[in-house]
Amino acid sequence: MTKPLIIVESPTKIKTLKKYVGKEFNVGASAGHIRDLPVKTLGIDIEKNFAAKYVNIKDKAKVIANLKNLAKDTNEIYLAPDPDREGEAIAFHIMDILKKKDRIFHRVLIHELTKKGIQEALQHTKEPDVDKYDAQQARRKLDRIVGYQISPLLWQKVQRGLSAGRVQSVAVKIICDREREIRKFVPEEFWTITADLLAQYPPEFNAGLIKINNKKAKIENQEQASAILEDLETAQFVIHEIKTKTIKRTPAPPFITSKLQQDAINRLRFSARKTMIVAQQLYEGIEIGTGGPEGLITYMRTDSTRIAPDAAQEAQKFISETFGNDFALKKPRFFKNKNKVQDAHEAIRPTSISHTPQALKNFLTPDQFQLYDLIWKRFVASQMAQAIIDQKTILIQATDKYLFSVSGSTVRFPGFMSLYSQDQESAEKEIQALPDAIVGAALKTIKILPKQHFTKPPPRFSEASLVKELEKNGIGRPSTYASILSVIRDKGYVDLINRFFIPSELGFIVNDLLVTCFPTVLNISFTAQMETNLDNVESGNLQEVQLLTDFYASFKKYLDAAGEQMVSVKGVGVDTDLNCPSCGKQLNIKIGRNGHFLACTGYPDCSFTSNYLRDEKGHISIVEKIIDNTKVKDCSLCGKPMVQKEGRFGPFLACTGYPECKHTESVNGEQSGKDTGVKCIQTNCSGTILEKKSKRGKIFFGCSNYPDCTFASWDKPQNKACPDCSSPYLVEKETKREGKFLKCPEKDCHFKQQL
Repeated sequence: MTKPLIIVESPTKIKTLKKYVGKEFNVGASAGHIRDLPVKTLGIDIEKNFAAKYVNIKDKAKVIANLKNLAKDTNEIYLAPDPDREGEAIAFHIMDILKKKDRIFHRVLIHELTKKGIQEALQHTKEPDVDKYDAQQARRKLDRIVGYQISPLLWQKVQRGLSAGRVQSVAVKIICDREREIRKFVPEEFWTITADLLAQYPPEFNAGLIKINNKKAKIENQEQASAILEDLETAQFVIHEIKTKTIKRTPAPPFITSKLQQDAINRLRFSARKTMIVAQQLYEGIEIGTGGPEGLITYMRTDSTRIAPDAAQEAQKFISETFGNDFALKKPRFFKNKNKVQDAHEAIRPTSISHTPQALKNFLTPDQFQLYDLIWKRFVASQMAQAIIDQKTILIQATDKYLFSVSGSTVRFPGFMSLYSQDQESAEKEIQALPDAIVGAALKTIKILPKQHFTKPPPRFSEASLVKELEKNGIGRPSTYASILSVIRDKGYVDLINRFFIPSELGFIVNDLLVTCFPTVLNISFTAQMETNLDNVESGNLQEVQLLTDFYASFKKYLDAAGEQMVSVKGVGVDTDLNCPSCGKQLNIKIGRNGHFLACTGYPDCSFTSNYLRDEKGHISIVEKIIDNTKVKDCSLCGKPMVQKEGRFGPFLACTGYPECKHTESVNGEQSGKDTGVKCIQTNCSGTILEKKSKRGKIFFGCSNYPDCTFASWDKPQNKACPDCSSPYLVEKETKREGKFLKCPEKDCHFKQQL
């Protein structure tokens, strides 16, 4: 009989596990999911209680064969994929593939990849969680039904390659709704008045006008501001009241997934996706000179702020020894979870406080160090004493009519703020120092300053604020936010410009079609309720089949109606308020192979088409066609003039002898894309690979000699031949589990090399 087998999700965990379980166990990895719904069909039998037809993932044949080989002589298997719904599904699928008479399966939940965490998990095994598996299945089936039944409509009505998603489409709607708010916004003028004042002793300070005749100051224009300035020219400023108070500020709890993403975006300029990739690396284990990899943080997908008592006690001891007893607590601080939070995991924290960021710096990449430093400081700060802050507000009377105010604060005791400030903007803002003064004291007027302002529209969403919005509305789950943000960009529905999301024209078109035809699916409260329903399935309070049945009953009605009623952007197009300059009929927005454009509704009698622009208010204007027949050079094949044209992938030169002569060339000196420095891999091509953007906003890589050379790839090529096959190049890829690596582009070759 062979040793018991532990099966984890990620291959990178194998070394970490072997370090602690020694030779008592064999260890294998599933490398993520090994079974899924089929790619080319729905894979769900709606008529038979939504039964799923799972198939082995094609690329996992070798992984499955290896697991079967490892398990062939053992009767005891420990299922240790990640401790969440996805991990539970992986565990069930492994169990299904490896089931055998008298074989026993144990579910192992490893929350931290340390000696203690692994030993505790192996000593307290569980039965596989059917309810958690049902919740994962319900989510997977919902997403498949929405994606596979709405997306073909978009292919038919808009263009191929588009997709709709139960959660991603709601995220796009939120961004589109905000953009429309911004476009409708009309700024309003207002003024503020401040005074630079000096008491008997320095420092000079600046106070703002807050009340006029005991009512909130509201200055709408320059005339009103000028009248107030005239009143104040000879006014005596006198201290009317001094208010003082002491406040105690409590640190924030340790990170949950969404808060970690938000802080990493704001402080480190990481994307949500990058944050999760780096956090996964820290969780799965890093070589830190202890004789093998060691997990540095607890599991990074969690909604819970709970922490283990022994971790809190360890933090107290460290704080006392490092900062002093004044900074430590008499007893650890524990945080209450919000309602409905799943408490299966702890908050994100370091597995050992003694592993300080500085002590590990030489073992970590710069990205790993920055994120670990953030997690470590946030957790330690959560167990430190409150900060004590003295606040002072001085109210100043100028005549009986005007009341000014100024506030300042002094940190009496920094407490946790000496390590981690949870409000970065406040920490960076200069705090105004106030003088010692008494009520009734007259102040010297240095300067009175009027200033014109205009109200601002609501801000666009950044990655951090969109994650916060999704979390606030209960849309998706923290573990899905990174993929949602990536998908909506990859599909060309939104662009991330100067760190803010802006909907593309395609994003608006698709969003409006879906909102019209599927109002329930794109309803924020409905989507949030669905997340609650999935939680209820996990807790055993709702049956998976009941959830799916209730959803599909209304969804099918909308789906059937959409097939008939959804506007065809390819055919009819989207209405505009513009008229055709050629025949006067209405112009509609259509989408073709080269993107969106205006077309006359009088076609085929009128064939007018044009590109268009939207201004900041969303108004459409026709882009006048500039026909440039300027000869650039002579055609090398037929001698006729060549002129510049605009193609699918940018400008190129074309022979005017078309269609008899179809010769084309790239534009000399014009490289419509960022040069990667990689030579084109096509035989006998002298071009270089450029990073380009498709009409839908997705990044791809193409040759600078286009259209003569048509090489293109979604992945960045590298001039390195594959050592396992005849491919002359490799491509760069990046995944959540494996980070960055090189891969052979040939489908039948499985060569990979870590970067």
